[in-house]
Amino acid sequence: MSYVIVTGRSLLWTLLSLTALMAVFSGLITPKWLIGMPQVVKNARNGSEVYVPTVGVYNRCIRLHGRTHCGNFNVDGFATDSSVFPGCWKASYFFLLLGLAIMAITVFAALIGCCIQSIGRKSIFNLAGVAQVIAGISYILGMILYPAGWGAERVQRICGLEADAFYLADCKLGWAFYSALTGVALTFVCAVISGQAEKSTASDKVQDKLNEGKTLICLA
Repeated sequence: MSYVIVTGRSLLWTLLSLTALMAVFSGLITPKWLIGMPQVVKNARNGSEVYVPTVGVYNRCIRLHGRTHCGNFNVDGFATDSSVFPGCWKASYFFLLLGLAIMAITVFAALIGCCIQSIGRKSIFNLAGVAQVIAGISYILGMILYPAGWGAERVQRICGLEADAFYLADCKLGWAFYSALTGVALTFVCAVISGQAEKSTASDKVQDKLNEGKTLICLA
């Protein structure tokens, strides 16, 4: 007989897992990891205006043909020349993508966890919790490798020639970096909560409801 079990802790784990995934994903796809020095450009209509160049892991926003243009610079993927797509950022991109892929699987596991509590006699919550730790470690590698590439020519153009690995010179960190960092922290929180979610779905209260023949069980 199939049954559905939803508890407060399992629901919290599911929502936090989804939030952690979206925080890292939204940060990764946004070119707001580094905020460059404000630059003044001449405009035929308004005289002059100030714009701020930004750069992410694989994309950037610059002034091009009189307009602010945002786009990717990893045109050939990981085969893109390292002078265009710094090697450290390629590695950062890889580990962040790997972490996102693993987290996406755990979010799926969290969604089906209300119907399937185990796989091969192993708790789906515990398996997902271990996977979330692995995803978190992958994220950390990606987050460390990103500042390791701050000495690239691309960064020096917007931050100053003094920019170097782990030194931003005249730039500052943007909201996308902090979004990804928040997602990393939440990923480890989710790994901890997964154990509590497992306990709540295997509690005596749940067993009592099952013994009563109920197929839909919702507990706080």
